[in-house]
Amino acid sequence: MTTPNTAPARLQTAIDAVADAYTDTLLALNPSLATTLGLPGHETEYQDFSPSGAAAFAKAARDTLDELATLEPTDASDVVTLDAMRERLGLAIEIHESGWDAADLNNIESPAQTIRAIFDLMPTDTAEHWEHIAGRAANVADAIDGYIVSLRSAKDTGKVSAVRQVKIVIEQTSKYAAEDGFFAKLAAEATIDGQPLPAELQEKLDAGAAVARSAYLRLAAFLEAELLPFAPEKDAVGRERYALASRLFLGATVDLEETYAWGVQELERLIAEQEQVAEQIKPGASIEEAKAILDNDPARQIKGTDALKAWMQELSDRAVSELADVHFDIPDIMKMLECRIAPTDEGGIYYTGPSDDFSRPGRMWWSVPAGEDTFTTWAETTTVFHEGVPGHHLQVATAVYRRELLNNWRRNVCWVSGHGEGWALYAEKLMLELGYLKDPGDHMGMLDMQRMRAARVVFDIGVHLELEVPERWGSGTWTSEKGFEFLKANLPISAGQLQFEFTRYLGWPGQAPSYKVGQRLWEEIRAELERRAGFDLKSFHTDALNIGSVGLDTLRRALLG
Repeated sequence: MTTPNTAPARLQTAIDAVADAYTDTLLALNPSLATTLGLPGHETEYQDFSPSGAAAFAKAARDTLDELATLEPTDASDVVTLDAMRERLGLAIEIHESGWDAADLNNIESPAQTIRAIFDLMPTDTAEHWEHIAGRAANVADAIDGYIVSLRSAKDTGKVSAVRQVKIVIEQTSKYAAEDGFFAKLAAEATIDGQPLPAELQEKLDAGAAVARSAYLRLAAFLEAELLPFAPEKDAVGRERYALASRLFLGATVDLEETYAWGVQELERLIAEQEQVAEQIKPGASIEEAKAILDNDPARQIKGTDALKAWMQELSDRAVSELADVHFDIPDIMKMLECRIAPTDEGGIYYTGPSDDFSRPGRMWWSVPAGEDTFTTWAETTTVFHEGVPGHHLQVATAVYRRELLNNWRRNVCWVSGHGEGWALYAEKLMLELGYLKDPGDHMGMLDMQRMRAARVVFDIGVHLELEVPERWGSGTWTSEKGFEFLKANLPISAGQLQFEFTRYLGWPGQAPSYKVGQRLWEEIRAELERRAGFDLKSFHTDALNIGSVGLDTLRRALLG
């Protein structure tokens, strides 16, 4: 394997030392982060999900900010680190003080899911690996019990997620705990090189899986008996909570009404562009008719998950090969991007970054819904670029690689959705600009994804702030029910995926708009730089990615001065 970056590192500054020390504290407080980064030493542990654990995270943030307050930056990198840490850690403290961190419950990204999901990143090649899995499974109980204490304490202060979220998590956690659920299958299907585990190790794994299943049944019962009766029917979270969430996911403060109005306009623009592309596919065709033509084109169909995986890998490899050294700096060690079919069937495509030493490569995962085995390339080509290169893989792997430029916090810990997802949407549009989506079908697929992200802006801000519905889509103020019909008209996904996404947006306020709003802010920064003498696109990409993932206000200040 190619060795990691060995370019001379800039001398560590006092601010770097504080950032690295904070990273070490986070690794101790959150052992799953070490697993995510591929760092040894915390393989069986979980963080403390109780209020005491949350207080420890808040104290670490406060202590770090106190240390930073005594320091002055020595170079441009220090300026960015100081800016980013003040923004991220200060906001983390605000969220903790709001009390909503203790109430964290939704259908996609809350402890209910992440306690289970860490197993997806744990290696399974050796007996030692399975020892780690068995040990962590046995510790699921303490993690769940701490989480229950937090949810109960939040409930006592009147902070409970909406009924819709509680019900879906009851369903999810019951499935994890089922006799044919995740943990049961994990133990039953465990092998090393295709051979059964040694008997003693299998017993240990079976016992750990039984503990984990029992813990998740306990969580489901708590949600049903104690939380559900207090859960509000209303999904909208209101302006105060939404504004805080928006800042979390953007790393920027935006005018929510102006952003909503822009989202409405952007959606209209994208629909008009889709109508033009539909005309190219078949003169006189509507958008839906054009998409039906594409769906029924045998040349654009893939049968089976093996063929899907091979197609993803080929397209990803070609993008890496052709873009490297032309439009982007892509070192050899970053050129490995592994495409996989995910172990779940919940739907969607996602990316996981490389380990710190690149021994585990970046990976693109496709979670294929049960029963689906036919896929259309026109609809998904842009998604491969979004998740891979020049999207998430290029962005995340660059930060991991640039150890000579970035401290450990900026390389491996700081991740801002608006920056990351905004870059990935920028990457989709860039591939159109570079000629990779000139086929009308692939162009239509990109516009479908952009339209979906614009619709999210309208839905998310509109429903949670209960704003006026645009005339084209109805009347009065937004409700969840009106929002569902709006999403149904604008999201090109199956009924099951639509229900999942609808629930996700309602339970994870502010996250869904961060894609399109992040793209908007990325494009504004590029446009400003293009107005300056000597602009070079490749240099812009290199300079921007070498900063790492930071809040978009920090990024703007770093690139524009």
